[in-house]
Amino acid sequence: MHSELTVEELAALMKKAAGVVVDPHDLANRVDTPFAGFGLDSLGLLGIVGELENQHGRSLPTDAERCKTPRDFLDLVNSTLTTGA
Repeated sequence: MHSELTVEELAALMKKAAGVVVDPHDLANRVDTPFAGFGLDSLGLLGIVGELENQHGRSLPTDAERCKTPRDFLDLVNSTLTTGA
């Protein structure tokens, strides 16, 4: 299993944890669009953080739930997962 979170996986998590359906290609093309532009609120993002923590068996930084865009979220999560922090 690879440790980096992809845009496709983030799109799947948005659907699973927050009920927000977004096309992965659309998400990839709009990674700097605020999550609100996709219909994802802070509670939904918190659900995604919880799901990722369960999948990887480790805590993510508290900043993860405050990320405003998919790019910010992916950068933070991937830097955490790849460093083993």
